[in-house]
Amino acid sequence: SLIKAGSKPPTTPVKLKKVSTFQEFESKTSDAWDLGDDDDELLAIAAENLNTEVVMETAHKVIQNHSKLQEQHKFQEEHPQEEKQLESAELTSIACGDNRLVKSVSEGHTSSSSDNASENSSMQRSQSLPQASTPPLVSGMADYNTSVTPALTEREASRLDKFKQLLAGPNTDLEELRKLSWSGIPKQVRPIAWKLLSGYLPANVDRRDGTLKRKRKEYFVFVEQYYDSRNDENHQDTYRQIHIDIPRMSPEVLRLQPKVTEIFERILFIWAIRHPASGYVQGINDLVTPFFVVFVCEYIEEEEVENFDVSSLPEEVLQNIEADSYWCMSKLLDGIQDNYTFAQPGIQKKVKMLEELVSRIDEQVHRHLDQHEVKYLQFAFRWMNNLLMREIPLRCTIRLWDTYQSEPEGFSHFHLYVCAAFLVRWRKEILEEKDFQELLIFLQNLPTVHWGNEEISVLLAEAYRLKFAFADAPNHYKK
Repeated sequence: SLIKAGSKPPTTPVKLKKVSTFQEFESKTSDAWDLGDDDDELLAIAAENLNTEVVMETAHKVIQNHSKLQEQHKFQEEHPQEEKQLESAELTSIACGDNRLVKSVSEGHTSSSSDNASENSSMQRSQSLPQASTPPLVSGMADYNTSVTPALTEREASRLDKFKQLLAGPNTDLEELRKLSWSGIPKQVRPIAWKLLSGYLPANVDRRDGTLKRKRKEYFVFVEQYYDSRNDENHQDTYRQIHIDIPRMSPEVLRLQPKVTEIFERILFIWAIRHPASGYVQGINDLVTPFFVVFVCEYIEEEEVENFDVSSLPEEVLQNIEADSYWCMSKLLDGIQDNYTFAQPGIQKKVKMLEELVSRIDEQVHRHLDQHEVKYLQFAFRWMNNLLMREIPLRCTIRLWDTYQSEPEGFSHFHLYVCAAFLVRWRKEILEEKDFQELLIFLQNLPTVHWGNEEISVLLAEAYRLKFAFADAPNHYKK
């Protein structure tokens, strides 16, 4: 009755087929952010029918369901004798509940054409729908009583296969690679994926070897040209500061190895000389680490990279890792260079935006910080300057950067929403602290040492929800 008179009715067989396909996908999926076999069709359906409220609800339920499952696992560990009763009750709840979070195609047609146009416009502006915010968020009943490990292994193998297929073609579809990478990149293909996502390597396979040889040679021409000048009077301060900062880097990195120190000093000094507008600023040193560790993994089998002796690698391999790390770090900094120019205006602006955003999304937390005279610059400056690298383990930073490199302006724009979600994540602990000093100590030493992919995935889901709600309406976070 809501379809305008004279408008052509939808072709029933086609729409029913799509609904059936989507419902079949809904019933089979077991991961909140993984797509099934009908990727293209499902993405088209999602893009056609998602609106802001639905996406916000989806991301919210990711978080809600995660918390529920965490509590359930904890309960099972503490009360093993009641495990079967709990499983039975949970399965009943899942079976009876309505877990669909996204409108079906048929429901989508009840919206007016103007509403649909508005929703499609919003989707185009966002440009960064996680690869699957559409599936239901509760694990399938069939997997419920089985061990989690085989299912995860199977899913990981399936995702790796999708990446390999995508990367195997003569021209890699970068848009598809971004969609697939948003929810994490398998370790085996992360080095090549990062080089493509950062814009360092071309999409065309035939041009990659030539590009690598040319760019690696170009970097070492810079080294030959500039590195000896580190002892010149006008460059001594820069080199001295780099030399001081490297031992202060993340404890997980291979920073104590002389070979690593030498490589990092060269990368940072060459970048500073070639970017005189900003020069070297503390914080840039941390941005080399994820690239270096990921590119080392391209040549070794060890799981624990931080314990690997880098000097055991052939000199040619070390040179490749060094040059690749330099160029990818440069690409990253091109997008956030105002963070590191004089007085760091980019960071000051982002901290102010964070303060305004938090005041809108959680006024109680914002007011609590204000009442105890805690300024956002006192803790969030480092969050922006180091891209949260000092707040979470290195493994989590690498996972976070999978998504950042998949997002338009991930390191600049999306990072703001990740920081907002990160702060509000600790609201309970923040509100319990009644003292300025204790609050500041807590915010500067957040308990994330045991974090892994699961916590980062939940953080990103919440950040995406905030971005979808606020990015297209910036006045929402202005009083």
